[in-house]
Amino acid sequence: MLLSTAGSVAALLLLVAVGTVLDRPLLIPPLAASMALVAGAPDLPLSQPRSVLGGQLLSALTGFAVLTVAGPGLWSAAVAGGLALGVMSLARTPHSPAAATAVIVAVAAPPFWSFLGLLALACLLLVAVGLGAARATGRTYPAYWF
Repeated sequence: MLLSTAGSVAALLLLVAVGTVLDRPLLIPPLAASMALVAGAPDLPLSQPRSVLGGQLLSALTGFAVLTVAGPGLWSAAVAGGLALGVMSLARTPHSPAAATAVIVAVAAPPFWSFLGLLALACLLLVAVGLGAARATGRTYPAYWF
């Protein structure tokens, strides 16, 4: 438990550090939830790299699609968050924290390319820390890649 917690704290601090260097925030609330899954339940389908990266990116794209059609706002956010579940299910990339990413996109309307690029980088860093933490604790992560 202590090593999983330490890995989670380290990953989130890494996101803050890299974000500081890039002068862009990398740590958003859904990524803290993603790391909790990777560190605390590494065997779950929701925790696998395919789901972390794919679920987050597909949900962000869903948020941008809704944003394009309906504009920013809470109504758009509700639709985007709900649709993200269906998109992730169709793509076999279940990752519940990613639904919140769709909500953030639909409310905040961030710049498309920079948001997606930073989100991808953040997800890759979380998975990398998950790999390192698994090696340190003797756990197996990931259970599968694809």
